[in-house]
Amino acid sequence: MMFGPPDTQSQHSDSSMRWKIKRFTNDSPRRKFVDATVPQGLHLGLTFPDPDLRLEDGHWVFGEIDWDEFRRVLAGDGACNRERLAGRREAHDDGAWVRDAAAVWATKQTAGKKAA
Repeated sequence: MMFGPPDTQSQHSDSSMRWKIKRFTNDSPRRKFVDATVPQGLHLGLTFPDPDLRLEDGHWVFGEIDWDEFRRVLAGDGACNRERLAGRREAHDDGAWVRDAAAVWATKQTAGKKAA
């Protein structure tokens, strides 16, 4: 899921590629990641919970991804969303002094230019 929805379901992939915001479609880095990490995992003796995982034509093929879960997580219904959002809020609150200091500095810079 971390590379986004499949190319067939990606709303913005075509325009992002056309505008050169993205260099690769979502499926391309997903395939590259799986092809690189499955052999590493097997070498380390790991097992994978995907019963459909198999090597085919030089690439690792994997089972269907639960894209409904992906959409639920994006909508805020993920397993760790409350903790993640609490961490974001805390980081934002902890950084208030930096934003305040930057605002004071910007005000002083503007006042200094007006006086000159």
